[in-house]
Amino acid sequence: MSRSILRSSLAAWIAATGLCLSLPAFAQIDAEAVFKDNDCHKCHHPTKAKKGPSLAKIAAKYKEKKLDEKEAIKHMTAGKKVKLEDGSEEEHKVIDTKDVKVMNAVAKWMLSH
Repeated sequence: MSRSILRSSLAAWIAATGLCLSLPAFAQIDAEAVFKDNDCHKCHHPTKAKKGPSLAKIAAKYKEKKLDEKEAIKHMTAGKKVKLEDGSEEEHKVIDTKDVKVMNAVAKWMLSH
């Protein structure tokens, strides 16, 4: 059977069965995009201190204290007060997702710096 006939047969079978093989179901999470969409980049830069510490500084602190993604997720979801680089305090913005996979991806991405 030629490849074109095989592809046509497969496409017809998928259409007939209503099977949906959409790309988003298999797409990987773009943690950096989630980070930016949640405005985290306004306070955190990969290497430079801004309003908050750099991702490199955060990652080093977590590594030194042997903290993992779970601790980072707690920080991203708790909304507790944080001390800023200038010494002032404010409530930390909460990440706008309840999807554990997305939160894990963002935490891993952040701690990879």
